[in-house]
Amino acid sequence: MERGGGGGGSGGGYGRGNVGPTPSGGDRGGGGGGGQYRNQGNVQSRPSTSHHQGNVGPTPSGGGGGGGGRGWSGLFTGQPSGGQMVGPTKPVVAVTPPPPRVAQSPESSLQASVTPSMQSLTIAHSSTSRSAQPGDMIPIRRPDKGGTLEIQRLRLNANFFAVKYKHEAVIWHYDLAIEPVKNPLNNRPIKLTKADYSVIRNKLSSTNPTEFPLSMTAFDGKKNIFSCDQLPTGEFQVLISRDEGKKAGSFVCTLKLAGQLRLSKLTDYLRGCGDSVPRNILQGMDVIMNEHPTRHMIRVGRRFHSAKPEWNNDIGDGIVASGGFQQSLKPTAQGLALCLDYSVLAFRKPIPVIQFLEEHIRGFNMNNFHQFKSDVEYVLTKLKVTFTHRVTNLDFTVAGLTEKATKDISFPLTDRESDAPPRDIGLVEFFREKYEKDIRYLNVPCLELGKARKTAVPLEFCKLVAGQKCSKELLGKDLDKRLRNFSLIPPQEREKNICRMVQDKDGPRGGEITRSFGIEVNPNMTKVMGRVLRPPEIKLKSRGLNGQVVHVPVDKMKRQWNLVDKAVIEGVHVQRWGVLDFSSASGRFRFNPDQVIPNLIGRCESLGIRMEEPIVYENTSMKVFYKADAMRLLLDKVYKKAKGSLQILVCVMANEDPGYNYLKWYSETKLGLLTQCCLSSSINNARGQDQYLANLALKINAKLGGSNFELAGPLPKIGGEKHVMFIGADVNHPGSGNITSPSVAAVVATMNWPAINRYAARIWPQDHRTENISKFGAKCLELVEAYANLNKVKPDKIVVFRDGVSEGQFDMVLNGELTEMKKAFREMHYFPTITLIVAQKRHHARLFPDNGTGNVPPGTVVDTGITHQTDFDCYLSSHFGNIGTSKPTHYQVLLDEHKFNSNDLQQLIYNLCFTFARCSKPVSLAPPVYYADLVAYRGQLYHKALLMEQPDAFEAAFDERHYKQPPSIENSMYFI
Repeated sequence: MERGGGGGGSGGGYGRGNVGPTPSGGDRGGGGGGGQYRNQGNVQSRPSTSHHQGNVGPTPSGGGGGGGGRGWSGLFTGQPSGGQMVGPTKPVVAVTPPPPRVAQSPESSLQASVTPSMQSLTIAHSSTSRSAQPGDMIPIRRPDKGGTLEIQRLRLNANFFAVKYKHEAVIWHYDLAIEPVKNPLNNRPIKLTKADYSVIRNKLSSTNPTEFPLSMTAFDGKKNIFSCDQLPTGEFQVLISRDEGKKAGSFVCTLKLAGQLRLSKLTDYLRGCGDSVPRNILQGMDVIMNEHPTRHMIRVGRRFHSAKPEWNNDIGDGIVASGGFQQSLKPTAQGLALCLDYSVLAFRKPIPVIQFLEEHIRGFNMNNFHQFKSDVEYVLTKLKVTFTHRVTNLDFTVAGLTEKATKDISFPLTDRESDAPPRDIGLVEFFREKYEKDIRYLNVPCLELGKARKTAVPLEFCKLVAGQKCSKELLGKDLDKRLRNFSLIPPQEREKNICRMVQDKDGPRGGEITRSFGIEVNPNMTKVMGRVLRPPEIKLKSRGLNGQVVHVPVDKMKRQWNLVDKAVIEGVHVQRWGVLDFSSASGRFRFNPDQVIPNLIGRCESLGIRMEEPIVYENTSMKVFYKADAMRLLLDKVYKKAKGSLQILVCVMANEDPGYNYLKWYSETKLGLLTQCCLSSSINNARGQDQYLANLALKINAKLGGSNFELAGPLPKIGGEKHVMFIGADVNHPGSGNITSPSVAAVVATMNWPAINRYAARIWPQDHRTENISKFGAKCLELVEAYANLNKVKPDKIVVFRDGVSEGQFDMVLNGELTEMKKAFREMHYFPTITLIVAQKRHHARLFPDNGTGNVPPGTVVDTGITHQTDFDCYLSSHFGNIGTSKPTHYQVLLDEHKFNSNDLQQLIYNLCFTFARCSKPVSLAPPVYYADLVAYRGQLYHKALLMEQPDAFEAAFDERHYKQPPSIENSMYFI
């Protein structure tokens, strides 16, 4: 039951605008070892050269002037020509890339021309972007035209839709500032929400339709307006009535020209001219593409969902699974494309409040309201409602329930048409006089709405507002399972849904807005060729008397390998272990030790893992999980009972419980005790017990330092005598509603060569929601020293995989984290060659077989058509997708001092996916980042455990000592 997952970091897409400085690692070492990278500017870059970080933010640039040209320009003809649109004229046409840029030595970079400064407009702020500095490295270019290795070629459909635009067009970018003319709340500042900004902007357009036409402008909901024509600038007064918006009053809208976005610069970039991504143009076009769906659909973050019945499925309890999409513009080898993927979210049904309560709370009805009063308040608080007794476009937030029953509520009512003093009136009488409505439920409380000035409204006249997302935490297991059934749909169904959404009148192709800007989206998916890579053979031991090493081919379809009559490469001797049984009071879920323990020992023996009888067996109940003190005392008791010599403690739980976090934290950081948790219902189940016990055995063996399986052949390019270390790095952030907890950084590294299947990890907290990894250099050096202690030599080569960063954060990784690591190495007179690769799972790309059957096979790689026109990247689907639609991982090389070609790099990553210790099949993500993700998630569990012990442990949460394991287990794989 060991838990993994958790994600960190931001998804794919383009970082928005300029930010504050990233933490500096001191000197900015450039290349080191004469590796392949691209050096921006004409400044010599040596490992010992020192450059200051400088200020962070986009390089200033002017937008130029002039209106959009009338002519259309062909992107792929090499020369502008009349009558053609920018974009691929056929589904599969590749732009001829510029010649590959060879590796530059520091000396040759002196002759490099200075990259022209890109005009950059501030659109929004991001905490990770920085302005380019002389001597900065930028992502390397692809060294060839793509890979050629294959055992099969596939015709694929990719969810990239070609985008055409006018080459000479100009998009006008304006800054919008909105201030209230008179603050009605005692001159206190008014905080405007995105909804308020949208209401005011729409009123500005409806009041001045000629000067501010809605069909020719796009708004990001806060401060940026993009127009296909020039708009008047200056101050404009807008009056919002109470029926139009929550923030009624008079507002001054100040519109200033921020600059002009010349789409010819995007065309130049797509043709391979220039290294700097025109992010300001892409961000502006993203806002334009989102404008029409924003007006006609429910927007949640970057997702758009429809209120149409055909896109919603009732999953019970007043909740619907709503189908929608998320999209982003991508520069690709074929030109600009819109990547759009199907999305499913849970929403509360927009139904009367009483009906929602009857569906959501089991057994509820208005006649027994008081029995469920606390449940009603918990369920409804912070939800938004509107009224049914009068017409209004406004919504109101539920603050709770009134203390008094409806029949007992009264308030002073002022007659605005006379000078008579206010009279006290009951709520029941008021509704009868004002709205001619009789209140039916008199003995129950009303809903209390609003914040500062609360209003009481009977439940029967309130209805939930559409588009209110229900978080996963509130769904419960049953609803979450039903939601997953709608999201994990077969590939062909997903492909159809994507195409329907692209062509829907509310989708990105609908309306007049994109046409006003001269933007056209092709309704058909991009067709690309995929190649299936050859899987590696796996090294295991036979279960015969000799225990000879054998090379095992993998299954042709799923690429998994069978452990029947096979043993692990190196099995540990488990001499001192114990069982902690939390299921003793759990009835039918009670653990059966007399049957299961001998079966576990036997299954370990069959895999070549020698396991003795447990020396400790302790019975208890799940109640121990409720209190940290009880769990601590129990673990101390077991630890002392075994005289502190347990190799591992198997913990059998009746069900999942948040107390698991404390069990892991206390045993791993305070006792230095490895644990293996499992569910009694799973381990008792005779039907699947053999496989379940085999999985437990593999995890126990890996945690205790054994080797489960290895690659039979050498790794491509770097599989020689020189030692190679693989490093994975990730950051796990707290949930969206959390504003105080630390983010957790994690770095893992291989500790053996050439088997590369044992990892050590380092984990520590850092500032809240900070993606830039602090102490990256120091932690990597610490792992290198651990490697040297075990192998008596430091690795000559290092391959770093970084997880969880978007394209807008590549500079942070390349010129921040990598520079810090090189500096730490250089100070110890250590100069390994380094390759840096970013692995991305948070993107929207999907691949569908053109023949319309199933998922793409494991090992499918795409590095043409939908990949970057010049950068060294690919999409690799390394796993077998038996549920839902497979999602490939996007890999991009930022630095390469080992001079990989596409074949070697893709095969290397694919082969690594077969080395994950806890399963006999390839995984979807290269193990260095997979493990880093698990470790970073483990850090968030530690933080939650700290809060169980000290609810006000704000400072302790940022203390690295609470996340550190004792030396006895810190280099073990405790995290799997």
